[in-house]
Amino acid sequence: MLKILGRLVEAIAPRPHTGASPARRHNPHAVVDCAVYRAGARKPGALHYTEARQRRGEFLWLGLHEPDAATMRSVADAFGLHELVVEQTAQGGHRPVVETIGDVTRLVVRTARYVEHDELTATSEIVDTGDVTLLIGSWFVITVRHGPAGALWPVRQELEKRPALLRAGPWAVAYAVTNRLVDDYLTVAADVERDLERIEEETFATRRSAEVAHFYQLKLEMVELKRAVLPLQEPLAALLEATDVPPGLRPYFVDVRGRLDRAADRVAGFDDLLNSILQARLTQVTLDQNDDMRMIAAWAAVAAVPTVGAGIYGMNFANMPGLDSRYGFWVTIVIIVLVCSGLFWRFKRAGWL
Repeated sequence: MLKILGRLVEAIAPRPHTGASPARRHNPHAVVDCAVYRAGARKPGALHYTEARQRRGEFLWLGLHEPDAATMRSVADAFGLHELVVEQTAQGGHRPVVETIGDVTRLVVRTARYVEHDELTATSEIVDTGDVTLLIGSWFVITVRHGPAGALWPVRQELEKRPALLRAGPWAVAYAVTNRLVDDYLTVAADVERDLERIEEETFATRRSAEVAHFYQLKLEMVELKRAVLPLQEPLAALLEATDVPPGLRPYFVDVRGRLDRAADRVAGFDDLLNSILQARLTQVTLDQNDDMRMIAAWAAVAAVPTVGAGIYGMNFANMPGLDSRYGFWVTIVIIVLVCSGLFWRFKRAGWL
């Protein structure tokens, strides 16, 4: 009986998998794809990055999504990366930058995507951002993506259909990634422009529904989009001045920089337009508050007439006009009604009521 129980426990207990790589043990879903390209085509067969070797005329593209520190240490050991790369790449939220660490160029590009929503509220999420870090070596390129935005599998599929561009090596991947992310900026800008047009129509409509909190939420989202688009201009310009970029790819990067400048101009223009609409809405709020104060003051003046009358005749003096008269009460009521009606007509004509 004890032997049977022992065998059951041994069968159920997880066995150590000594043959698995550290990356698969720590974060098996971090590796999105790993492929070797030669002469503009992808070599068939599955490959793990720990098995990658430098071969003449070939380069490797390793795609990672939100790897942990252990996975990045394994990648650094496999490709001989500097320890600072592990610390910088394992975490997201970096600003766009290009720098050289040893023989590896590190390029960070922010990602952006538009979040669909039925209507703009004080808590609506409009723009979702992340980042992609490219580690470009002489025979490899590693893309590390953080956040849901900026999926790179379409980039890989499109690039594999352009063998002439793939022959340029790892920098072709850098171009394809930046090209796609800049296209995403323009797409997000077009979607955000529709939100701005809608909130502009609501602001100047007869029945205004746009609240000031909506403007501040949209402005907050615009700040997030600006942080993704505008800071990339300087690293991209520095990249064009670098000698590592193959001459055949420079025209492609120049085209990307031109579209990036166009996206930056649109985003900056959106910010100015939103500020103008916000100022107009704040002016409307001020005018509405003034109208409310005038209405309150008008009704207070109308209500003051019977209050004064009741206060005078409520003093309980023995000798007061009209106390002994048979019609004194009704005369007082008629006078109060006439005065209140006159004030109401006057305020109504002045637009206070």
